[in-house]
Amino acid sequence: MGNRVLVVDDEKSIVKGIRFSLEQDDMKVDCAYDGEEALNYAKNNTYDIILLDVMLPVYDGFEVLRQIRDFSYVPVIMLTAKGDDMDKILGLEYGADDYVTKPFNILELKARIKAIIRRNNKNSNKNDEDMIVKGDLCIERESRRVVIAGKDINLTAKEFDVLELLITNPNKVFSREKLLNIVWDYEYPGDVRTVDVHIRRLREKIEKNPSEPKYVHTKWGVGYYFKE
Repeated sequence: MGNRVLVVDDEKSIVKGIRFSLEQDDMKVDCAYDGEEALNYAKNNTYDIILLDVMLPVYDGFEVLRQIRDFSYVPVIMLTAKGDDMDKILGLEYGADDYVTKPFNILELKARIKAIIRRNNKNSNKNDEDMIVKGDLCIERESRRVVIAGKDINLTAKEFDVLELLITNPNKVFSREKLLNIVWDYEYPGDVRTVDVHIRRLREKIEKNPSEPKYVHTKWGVGYYFKE
């Protein structure tokens, strides 16, 4: 079997449709229908990606994601209600890598899943300049580890991808649209606030003073860059 996916949604018809479609692409799919069941699966198995609905019995999707982030940085795509921007923003704040609004096109969902898995696999196979050191910040690309002043910093998959792109292109300014297209690995149809949320979370983790960043800077009206 190929990649392993956990699908979490209390609407069994949705779960059944996603499972059938992913299994057609040789993915192994586990299914959970409430937050407690989802956490048990996530704690006891290793997944390439998790699809997580916001509205769930027992624990909602945000609580499930918060607890998952205590022990894993597996990529997570949130399934949110159509037009509910707050769900999208909260999901990203809690550490989600992407979101899809219901009702969704299964082909779009599969494209996002494959893009995230493909990029993770691509990053894990990199051999060129595995370790990059900038001041007291060090990233190990193969292990996807970030260390600042000897302290390990836990980043989500997308936070690491953003940092890796910026640090390997120092002083180059990337627009938010360009970051979406490169880091998310396809023509992303969402809005650019996704990038802003990830940059803010990244700064909170790697900067001593996020409001006066040392590493990830903003060029107002243009985009973001890593200062050499």
